[in-house]
Amino acid sequence: MNALPQEGPAIDGAFLRRWLDAATQAVDREADHLTELDSPIGDADHGANMRRGFLAARTAVEQEPPDTPGAVLVAVGRQLISTVGGASGPLYGTLLRRAGKELGDEPVVTAARLRDALRAGVDGVAQLGGAAPGDKTMLDALLPALDALTGALDAGGSTAQALAAAATAADEGAEATTPLRARKGRASYLGERSVGHRDPGATSAALLVTALADTAREASA
Repeated sequence: MNALPQEGPAIDGAFLRRWLDAATQAVDREADHLTELDSPIGDADHGANMRRGFLAARTAVEQEPPDTPGAVLVAVGRQLISTVGGASGPLYGTLLRRAGKELGDEPVVTAARLRDALRAGVDGVAQLGGAAPGDKTMLDALLPALDALTGALDAGGSTAQALAAAATAADEGAEATTPLRARKGRASYLGERSVGHRDPGATSAALLVTALADTAREASA
């Protein structure tokens, strides 16, 4: 098993269960905003779908708490696939299930190990959706987050510092989707009319990364 870094909380099953609670609260709080973003370029249901999926995931994990980080991510991904409508369920489900399977049965992981697992999940999202950076999708938040996480860890940052950098990059990436023309998903059917609207999927992805950063910051306090 990888040694834990000198600075930062242990990333174990309890850590990711706390992340799930933080993510669920964030999605619930921002659900109306996500739907507002989805209204002009999607089906106006992203917020409601994400809220339903994360509430169901939190309930399932509370009823049978998984012991390991990988098991938490797999359980959440499974619930999202079964309860979130549209494309978001399969995409977020793939992200988390693949990341969880990449972590395997390790009881505690480093931030670098989590980063590698999330990258495997993001690769799965790209493969499933056929999207690339700049296509105005959740990848435009997730890929900058992974790059920032890598840069911060390589520079010797703690887990909390690295995840904070990832959260900032994810939000900036989501904001940067506003002037883009959508090339994948429902919004791509609008062509030039998709320009000028922040992507709801990138925005919800940034919320999940921010929840990771908040969890690490609180654990380090």
